[in-house]
Amino acid sequence: MPDHSQAYTLLTAQLADKGLDVEAIKQALKLQRVETPSWGYGDSGTRFKTFAWPGAARDVWEKLADAAMVHKLTGICPSMALHIPWDMVDDWTELKAYGESLGVRIGAINPNLFQDDIYKLGSVCHHDLAVRRRAVEHVLECVEIARATGSTLLSLWLADGTNYPGQDSLRERKHRLLESLRQVYAAMPAEMRMLIEYKFFEPAFYHTDLPDWGTAYAIALKLGPQAQVLVDTGHHPQGTNVEQIVAFLLDEAKLGGFHFNARKYADDDLIVGTVDPFELFLIFNELVGAAEAARDVACMIDQSHNIEPKIEAMVQSVLNVQTAYTRALLVDRTALAERQAAGDVLGAHRVLTDAFETDVRPLLAQVRVEMGLRPDPIAALKESGYEQKVAAERGTARGASGGFPTA
Repeated sequence: MPDHSQAYTLLTAQLADKGLDVEAIKQALKLQRVETPSWGYGDSGTRFKTFAWPGAARDVWEKLADAAMVHKLTGICPSMALHIPWDMVDDWTELKAYGESLGVRIGAINPNLFQDDIYKLGSVCHHDLAVRRRAVEHVLECVEIARATGSTLLSLWLADGTNYPGQDSLRERKHRLLESLRQVYAAMPAEMRMLIEYKFFEPAFYHTDLPDWGTAYAIALKLGPQAQVLVDTGHHPQGTNVEQIVAFLLDEAKLGGFHFNARKYADDDLIVGTVDPFELFLIFNELVGAAEAARDVACMIDQSHNIEPKIEAMVQSVLNVQTAYTRALLVDRTALAERQAAGDVLGAHRVLTDAFETDVRPLLAQVRVEMGLRPDPIAALKESGYEQKVAAERGTARGASGGFPTA
């Protein structure tokens, strides 16, 4: 990136002319937090093929080291989500201490209720009580892992559903789901939140037990205030207005967090902001507009870096989230409210597009410099030699095939 100072000076003058507080905007950017996922650092891919990448993390210890590198470059990623059992260790206290020594803490704990053969017909919604009991016990184990690691988030996604009409009772599955989650909810400490994710199809193709935000919201209401909805930006039917969902859940105090990624067709798990950056901006516009109501919303990356360099892809993901958030902070909310009150349809729309079309790179570069970071994280990564170092140390995994991490 060329020297940003001249462009930064020009941009701040423009923002000041609009009555925007540049120092407050910079402070908000410095306080932004984005959680990266352990599974984004290892070899993972589609259900068809996983391509091995030189230097991809082979275990949770190496994943933490990579997450620490991303945080070192960006300054806003101090936590890493775990997936259990992919990230199982014998001593959670040791793992927690290791992460903290690198400047990274353990983030959301994600149970795995879709990979074992026993879950072919479902987990917490299964017709067999023994299967449901095993699934609940696994989630309870994850609650204890969260206690041991200091995590306060239990991130729950279910593959439960059916492929054919008549395969199972839809109403009974709903009852089993709620009964199972109530057992988990009762075991959670007061400071923990259960984030309930949803997905309208895949791997179930007739019905999914948690198919949409409304179902997740209804379950969260029945469970209690520690249960909230997790919005995955790739888990909706085409044409869904995700930002409206965000606004509704924010207003109901039931938006727990995001899994950020991008998609063109279905659940593609591409780098966030690469397909529809305007949608990502509009999501953050709702978050910024909600102010204090959005304070505890967890922003997490959930992507499958199948053909991309793992660490560079993660840094790019974080930068895209930063960019969307920065543009949302630049919305002239006074002017927006005036245009809305006057019924000025296009004028209100232009307030948003003016912010979206702003080149915020000079502002972000200045914020990083003030945080003691390099202004261009991608260039800093390339110059660090870290990717080459881990490739030489770790080599390339063998035997990669479909779907799940090979580590």
